[in-house]
Amino acid sequence: MFFSPWYFLLLLIVPFVAWALFAQRRSGAISFSSVRMAGQLAPTFRQRLLWLPRALTIAAIVVLIVAAARPREGNEQTIVESDGIAIEMVVDRSGSMQAMDFQVDGQHVDRLTAIKKVAGDFITGGDALEGRPSDLVGLIAFAGYADGVTPPTLDHAFLEAQLNHTQIVTNRSEDGTAIGDAISLAVEKLNALDATQKHKVQSKIIILLTDGENNAGDLEPIQAAELAQAMGIKVYTIGVGTKGQAPVPVTDPFGQQTVQWMAVNIDEETLREVASTTGGKYFRATDTDSLTGIYAEIDELEKSKVEAQHYVDYRELAVQSYPMGYLSIPPLLLIAFGLLLTRIILAETWLRELA
Repeated sequence: MFFSPWYFLLLLIVPFVAWALFAQRRSGAISFSSVRMAGQLAPTFRQRLLWLPRALTIAAIVVLIVAAARPREGNEQTIVESDGIAIEMVVDRSGSMQAMDFQVDGQHVDRLTAIKKVAGDFITGGDALEGRPSDLVGLIAFAGYADGVTPPTLDHAFLEAQLNHTQIVTNRSEDGTAIGDAISLAVEKLNALDATQKHKVQSKIIILLTDGENNAGDLEPIQAAELAQAMGIKVYTIGVGTKGQAPVPVTDPFGQQTVQWMAVNIDEETLREVASTTGGKYFRATDTDSLTGIYAEIDELEKSKVEAQHYVDYRELAVQSYPMGYLSIPPLLLIAFGLLLTRIILAETWLRELA
């Protein structure tokens, strides 16, 4: 590209300069009665190149005009600055999550499997979910107690792998639903970020997924919500599954697995109050599509701020060399001065013409 392309209008004078240089005629210094015999002689190599100084003059003028137009090569750089969000995914893995009231790709699956699919898409993108590439995302799984599986991280592939390895508890002594303890642990993990990150995380949220009622742990959900509110952390709560009865796989005394309808219940009132206390929102997911829609809504509510700044570093070809493979083309001004210097040397020595 050229910064001042209007200088190319000066090329219109080049034909007149060429005509003035090549059309000039000089009178002979010595008179002869006849030059017929001299005209029959073959011109020497030097005589054949007498036009070269004039051509070098024209070439130098053309190069100077191009240099005046300031040809430039731009090297564009983009610096992306993101003000990401820290998210703690808090996932229920209690025994009630075995209920088979969700579908993935047309197949009946338990609630935790459906959560893995949709939460994974929320983190890395898929099924109309854009993903959260700029956000720190952590994982907490809970049943009778809360377990910090992964601290908030940008390594989303590792996080998704840990999410997929999360299993529903099978040991009765570990079963239960410690919602309050899980929220409290998530608040602790998010607050710890301020000591490890170079820049303070501006927005912190918790996404809690559960299908039951708080019946384990030391802290009540409302107390944990008040703690989150005091720390400026929003809690989005999602009640997962149907209410009343749901199909649950059970193993009979003979080792055969069957599906039975069992009573299930979600403490929606508490989940609503937890969300309301922290400035979040409560959602109800009864199937995979509604769960995907909930994550899409949260995705819209909690947007990361990403700013891209573009910089262009220009190489001025009039005064800077241009690398081309193993070679380097000199600056245009140096080329023009080289042509003029060559023209002067030739015109004053080997190709000198008598006046």
